[in-house]
Amino acid sequence: MDSNKSSPRGARRAVEPTRRPGRERVAALLEAASAVFAERGYEAATMTEIAARAGALVGSLYHFFPNKEAVGEALLARFAGEIDAAFDAVDARAASTSAADLADALFDLMLGLRDESKALAVVMEGRPEWSSKWREFVDATLRRIAGTLALRAPRLAPESARSLAVVLLQNMKAYKALADDEPGAAAELRAMTRLYLVSRLDVPHA
Repeated sequence: MDSNKSSPRGARRAVEPTRRPGRERVAALLEAASAVFAERGYEAATMTEIAARAGALVGSLYHFFPNKEAVGEALLARFAGEIDAAFDAVDARAASTSAADLADALFDLMLGLRDESKALAVVMEGRPEWSSKWREFVDATLRRIAGTLALRAPRLAPESARSLAVVLLQNMKAYKALADDEPGAAAELRAMTRLYLVSRLDVPHA
């Protein structure tokens, strides 16, 4: 993901370490950043807080990330990679799984990434100029869902797959929001989505 457009003029870009210790350090810093952004908000969070949460010196954080914006961009890139990996795992068994189990797999995917998605939402709210980045990310997610549905039901028309993907993404987001505070409602939404997907994928010419 190209961050030049949103980076201040003359600012150096984030360093991508090639050795394992460096990669592990960056992963720990991004994990800390995700938690700090989710708790404090993007504007209130500081580089010092992020470094402290990771148990690192702030100079170590600045070595890899020149500013908070670069940290946010790295989080978005990492989340996009995690989404792709999660969908790859679902896609590997999509063709042979039941429609009901596929609905469960998609809900579990979203639930597993809820902490990261919360942090990213906070970052996006703090950087309104990144709204296009978020739109691109949502569109890419819809394409992945539609692609997963096509693997399960190859005769599904592309426009139908897209419409189903929009509905599923909204249900996945709602499930994530309900999972902790309203587990009973979350279970009902999961059951409803299972039946919905069965009705759309397990009938001729869905």
